[in-house]
Amino acid sequence: MSLSRAVAPHLPFLRRYARALTGTQASGDAYVRGCLEAIIADPEQFPEDLPPRIALYRTFHVIWASSQIVVPKPDDVLTGYERGVARRLQSLAPQNRQALLLTALESFSNEEAAIILDLNPDDLPGIVASALQDIQDEIATDVLIIEDEPIISLDLTAIIEDMGHRVVNVATTHDMALKAAQAHPPGLVLADIQLADGSSGIDAVRDILKEIVAPVVFITAFPDRLLSGERPEPTFLVTKPFQPDTVKAAVGQALFFVNIGQEEGV
Repeated sequence: MSLSRAVAPHLPFLRRYARALTGTQASGDAYVRGCLEAIIADPEQFPEDLPPRIALYRTFHVIWASSQIVVPKPDDVLTGYERGVARRLQSLAPQNRQALLLTALESFSNEEAAIILDLNPDDLPGIVASALQDIQDEIATDVLIIEDEPIISLDLTAIIEDMGHRVVNVATTHDMALKAAQAHPPGLVLADIQLADGSSGIDAVRDILKEIVAPVVFITAFPDRLLSGERPEPTFLVTKPFQPDTVKAAVGQALFFVNIGQEEGV
């Protein structure tokens, strides 16, 4: 199998990871491009003795650690949100965040994440636990769940409440979601893409974000609909079926960026 064919299926998920790591899609994509350009220029940078997905993420991290990719957007036109993201990223322990994202969001094992990050696998559980504790220390917020499957909405409610947040409404359609957000503006939205009456969770979120500023976690069996097109920002993605730790990681990532726009006066 050619290198390009081995890498291609994993690129949408590397984009998701890079976006979560850097805080914006533009910045994440700049690092992904840098990774691909490095592989094309020197294919030996891509470790052939590893499975392609692990090799791709490891190569990405070599580029991430060894270079400062310039995002093709001048500072004077960055939004307040993006400036705030850049500032907050400087305050994080990068290794903790990377380990959490790789194991919880990208579903790598501790051993695989250790290979990607060039760490001792015995150290991974402690690193991830430290990252989760940092997230748990975030201020609790009100959460709107947009989900038409009762069992899934119950599972999400339990996960969110276990993290110390409050689920203030569960909506199953576009119209219900808008009314719920108007009645009690949430600090975080969890949304499915395809809703009970055939309406779109993406459209519901777009309409909600016209009135409020809140991060969004899409939880869906159709990730390509988000990964391949434009989506509301700030947005995070969890693929069904999900594990509780995956949802917690995405929620933690989302809340890390919450209210940045207000802090920057936008």
